[in-house]
Amino acid sequence: MIGGRREGGLMRKASQSVVKSRILIAIAIGISIGCLFAFLYPHGFLSFYSPAFHSQVLSSKCESSHRFNELKAEYAAELEKNEELRRQVKELTEKVRLAEQKKDHAQKQVEALGKWSKAGPSGTVKGLRTNPTVIPDEPVNPRLAVILEAVAVRRELIVALANWNVKESLEIWFTNIKRVGITNYLVVALDDKITEFCKSNNVPVYTRDANDGTASIGRTGNNHAVSGLKFLILREFLQLGYSVLLSDIDIVYLQNPFDYLYRDSDVESMTDGHDNMTAYGFDDVFDEPAMGWARYAHTMRIWVYNSGFFYIRPTIPSIELLDRVAGRLAKEPKSWDQAVFNEELFFPSHLGYEGLHAARRTMDFYLFMNSKVLFKTVRKDDRLSKLKPVIVHVNYHPNKLQRMKAVVEFYVDGNRDALKPFPDGSEWEW
Repeated sequence: MIGGRREGGLMRKASQSVVKSRILIAIAIGISIGCLFAFLYPHGFLSFYSPAFHSQVLSSKCESSHRFNELKAEYAAELEKNEELRRQVKELTEKVRLAEQKKDHAQKQVEALGKWSKAGPSGTVKGLRTNPTVIPDEPVNPRLAVILEAVAVRRELIVALANWNVKESLEIWFTNIKRVGITNYLVVALDDKITEFCKSNNVPVYTRDANDGTASIGRTGNNHAVSGLKFLILREFLQLGYSVLLSDIDIVYLQNPFDYLYRDSDVESMTDGHDNMTAYGFDDVFDEPAMGWARYAHTMRIWVYNSGFFYIRPTIPSIELLDRVAGRLAKEPKSWDQAVFNEELFFPSHLGYEGLHAARRTMDFYLFMNSKVLFKTVRKDDRLSKLKPVIVHVNYHPNKLQRMKAVVEFYVDGNRDALKPFPDGSEWEW
């Protein structure tokens, strides 16, 4: 009896305990759900459906979109600033590199050309004359590289520029080149007519791209304009590693010039001089009586190199010369290319100007003859008139075509009277 009561009491207590636990769990769940709704709907559950809530959400979205656009703009601006900084860093790096290169130029040149050596006994010391050639850079002009590979002999060739204005002179030019047996020559055609004319006469020809900036000058330019153009065009030949014997069209070839070159200098040029003094230089004394005891001032003079016939090797000084001349002619369109050519080749370094460090050689003026030498001296001298020059350049006279034909008659056909009708100078007397 007593045991039964005890069991009943325990059952009631267990039942009450379960009820309490369930109540506590229900309360806990209710509190959790309340916290969750409070977190999700801080302004009240019913406010989710209110117009004010939607307005607030839309306002929040607009503010976010505006801020996003602002961030995009700021990001783009920072990218632009970063790109500008990168450009400035690149420029500064290049300036530093060039400064270091200039600083070490002399030292590197000595290292490139040979080992250091002590000076020998008096009379045995000779300075460096021949600069090393550049490494060929075929990507500069692959099409021209293919042509030069086929035409050049020992990586050198004669090059002439021509447009339709000089068609008759050009024909005399290449006819005599062929007669002498020269094969390594090339005409740079400055218009389509010359291209077809050369092809029809089996003359090696190279035509520049139609969209080239020099095309209009080549088609319509006068002799001086075309002459100035050659310095720009020749650069690619030198970059490709070829030595060029640049030739004007008003030249008659009587022998192969490659048999008479020294090839020890950057530039080997014919002269406009007409005797030993004017061709190779002399001491010209300037007299100023007002100076009294010091009235006599000694000066050095030499007649200019002819920019219509010179041999140029593919060296750094040679390419620098072409760049200097082309650059000045672009800025000074009224300047004469031959004057600029000589100024850049001969003027020494001085305050505010750095001269060109190029080796140069003057060609023999009786072998590489200008028309002043021929018509003023040689044709009147029995001994000199029997000598056969390598070339005759009709550079001193305007009636070029007639004189070129007369030169051929005199030296090739043997007509000793062919040169007689012409005056020494440019006046015409028949």
